[in-house]
Amino acid sequence: MYRLIAVSLLTMVLAALPVAGAAESPAVSADSVAKGSPLVLSREQCVAIALSDNPTIRVADMEVKRMDYSKRETIASLLPTIDFSAAYQRSIELQTVKMNMGGESQSFKMGSDNTWTMGFSASLPLVAPQLWKSLDISDTQILKSLEDSRASRLDMVNQVNKAYYSLLLAVASRKVLQQNWENAKFNADLYEKQYAAGTASEYDVLRSQVQVSNIEPELLQADIAIKQAALQLKILMGMDASVEITPDVTLEMMQQDMYAYTMGLDTSLADNTSMRSLEIDTELLRQNLQLKKRAYIPTLAATFNLNWLSMSNGNALRNLDFTPYSNVGLALQIPIFSGGKRYYGVKQAEVQLTEMKFQRENLERSLQAQVDLAIDNIDMEVRQISSNAQGVRQAEKAHEIMQKSFEIGAATYLDLRDSELAETTAKLVYYQAIYNYLISTSELDLLLGRGLPETN
Repeated sequence: MYRLIAVSLLTMVLAALPVAGAAESPAVSADSVAKGSPLVLSREQCVAIALSDNPTIRVADMEVKRMDYSKRETIASLLPTIDFSAAYQRSIELQTVKMNMGGESQSFKMGSDNTWTMGFSASLPLVAPQLWKSLDISDTQILKSLEDSRASRLDMVNQVNKAYYSLLLAVASRKVLQQNWENAKFNADLYEKQYAAGTASEYDVLRSQVQVSNIEPELLQADIAIKQAALQLKILMGMDASVEITPDVTLEMMQQDMYAYTMGLDTSLADNTSMRSLEIDTELLRQNLQLKKRAYIPTLAATFNLNWLSMSNGNALRNLDFTPYSNVGLALQIPIFSGGKRYYGVKQAEVQLTEMKFQRENLERSLQAQVDLAIDNIDMEVRQISSNAQGVRQAEKAHEIMQKSFEIGAATYLDLRDSELAETTAKLVYYQAIYNYLISTSELDLLLGRGLPETN
């Protein structure tokens, strides 16, 4: 029975580990960290390292830079455009022109064998409503990229928190199993002494030694759980797998502030990344609607051309005589009819804007329900931790009494093993409750858009 419970609880520890997002861990970025040197890290330090070195965060930051370049590209469309062009044309057969002169039809060739043209052309948009609106859209797209980057960072913080808490749970579970193994080893040694003194049977000695052997596989599984949790944490931090890391706190220490967590907690969804992204998407749709409406407004551009022309016969590279000509003008474009393309484009944008309104209402209700449920779960887990802590104290006291009774012969070995099992189970359930509480607070922080380290 003990073995089944221990295996099931260790399985819970292994299942609590997040799935790794990469097959190999990136190289550690800190030059001061030597391979094999143990690092004692706090949760805050792990978060800071992950936010600076994780490739996912770097990609999100680069996307912000890309959108900034996109805005500059839009601004460049409002500046003058200057192009240079050159062309050469060789006539195979000159054009024949026929004219009636004095009642007689006469024909003659017109043109030249070689025609060279080259020059500069420039244009400047003077009235460009759609381009002007595109600048506002570019600003909003940058805000969208910034919010996406913030969402990636919040998700990374949540993943690091879960990996760190999983490591704490694995370490705490291993400590409980180690204590249980030491108790079993103590009792086995005690039976050996009693057997040597003739007060215990060989069966009692073998049974106690088997119990020690039964616990050892659970210790090996606990070691594997610790290694897996540490590896997942190092992957998230972009740290080399050979670097040894150790948490600077225990699982018990993490519950010290649990009563103050929900006190004065701001449950507003103003910082929720889904709500903020939806607001930005709505603004983009609103600006897109205005952009489509501006397609009805005429556009005006100034143009300037400076060209040189050379026409000659015979060798194309001889007798070149370029003569300049230039002009300046205005180009006015008035939209009149497009088959309803602009009209239906506006209607489509209006429908999308209306859809976004309903999506916002549904998302807000759903998120608020998740927040309320998360707070209820956290309050329940706080009470569960208090109850489990009391159970651990009682189980320890009961085992202490049973151990003394066993040593003086007032209790059987089966009674002692039952008390040890009760103590081990109580501690593992207690640690699991703390872990569940920490995971719930991390998820709630993600839901409320909290948890990012403050930047100066």
